Amino acid sequence: MKTFTILVCSHILGDFLLQPDCMVKHKNKPWMFLFHLFIHGLLSWLLVAQWSLWMIPLYIIVTHGILDWIKQRVPETATSFIVDQSIHIFLLFVLAVYLNCCRVISSPAIFYKSLVWFSGFVATVQGSSYLVAKVTKKLIEKNDLKLGGLDGGGVLIGQLERALIFLFVVIGQPEGIGFLIAAKSILRFEKAQGETKHAEYVLIGTLLSFTLAIALSYITSKAVTL
Repeated sequence: MKTFTILVCSHILGDFLLQPDCMVKHKNKPWMFLFHLFIHGLLSWLLVAQWSLWMIPLYIIVTHGILDWIKQRVPETATSFIVDQSIHIFLLFVLAVYLNCCRVISSPAIFYKSLVWFSGFVATVQGSSYLVAKVTKKLIEKNDLKLGGLDGGGVLIGQLERALIFLFVVIGQPEGIGFLIAAKSILRFEKAQGETKHAEYVLIGTLLSFTLAIALSYITSKAVTL
């Protein structure tokens, strides 16, 4: 399971940390697409730390490339995002099972716990943003909502609240999440009072953000103990 976890960490860092918005926007360009695949292949090779296993980065580059090529040709929705990430994880699991069955992995990375904590934090704070953004974008377009506030303020607030939730889970104080919910309720829901659509939009976004943060935080804490 540690091999699989390390491969997942590599995928998280490659997709959510080392793929800025400028890269996403120009991903349809061949050189940018290949550069993204190179990052994934190199990360997997470095983090697994089995230098003679060239098949690992090759497998990652080929499978990730095929999936991303297909993703560029389908509408960007929350469903397509979930399906895409699920297939990526499944293919990493297949690779990990093969490596473990062949016993070609002698020992996991020595920095395993730090890697898992950091990758879990990235997935919770940054990775969740993609799914929340796709869900809320659809709500905005479907209901013709006019949102005010700072440009990018909602995204930053969401990232900060998920970071706090991750911290509360890591230090063993999940009760702090309740105070976070109460604080946000006072600040955001009071403002949305009297505007049913806006209030429901805020509620959906908040519940989705909190659910993802709590789930990913606890998954990370379990993965560390493997």
